[in-house]
Amino acid sequence: MELEGYARSETGPVREHNEDAWKIDLEQGVFVVADGMGGHAAGEVASHMAVETVHQTLVGAPDPEETRLVRDHESEDPADILRERLRYAMNQASIRIRREAELRPETRGMGTTLVVLVVDGDQAHLAHVGDSRAYLFRNGRLVRLTRDHTVVQQEIDAGRLTPELARLLPHKHILTQSVGFHGPVEPDTTTRMVETGDIFILCSDGMTDPLDDDAIQRIVANTPLDLLADVLVDEALKAGSEDNITVAVVGAV
Repeated sequence: MELEGYARSETGPVREHNEDAWKIDLEQGVFVVADGMGGHAAGEVASHMAVETVHQTLVGAPDPEETRLVRDHESEDPADILRERLRYAMNQASIRIRREAELRPETRGMGTTLVVLVVDGDQAHLAHVGDSRAYLFRNGRLVRLTRDHTVVQQEIDAGRLTPELARLLPHKHILTQSVGFHGPVEPDTTTRMVETGDIFILCSDGMTDPLDDDAIQRIVANTPLDLLADVLVDEALKAGSEDNITVAVVGAV
């Protein structure tokens, strides 16, 4: 099984800066999307720091602290250990962003969402913080793999709000977790088997605000893999996205 990966990021029609960041590393099987926040381009600083820190932590030699944490982890299952590395990498990114904010007052309050996919053999390991999302398209059906870390999602989970109404609320992007701004993070992590023909989609909310899951599924079902990132961004723009838009697609071929 081989992997193909494509990405596109656009500032959009309203924002002055693109505060999203992404990384595709086909050789190491690491894929990352981040959506920064903070204003005055601080979000751009946070998202790029997060992407680079996570990538370097995952593909570089383990540092002593990571080695200790992995050694102390009770499970010997490689999937458990890799998910622990993902948690460690995200928290390293959070620490570095907070340190940078202390050194540069103009960036204080910056943070970022983060969604990371690691494909190792026939397993896909996923971790996320915030409301950037991951999807899996398999056998004609789209499945959302992440649950937004937002106040609105908490209301949906509690049964006090419907997903349809939530899409209309102006405060729908108030985060309950973010890398950097909220300090230590507890990313949601999961592992699943990869099948030939699978398509993973990582994206910022600039795509999912104007496109619901049904619309995304229709687009993915009718678009070749190598054009998919471009088409999803174009369709989000046509549908009225006012945010930065970043899409990374990964196909198992």
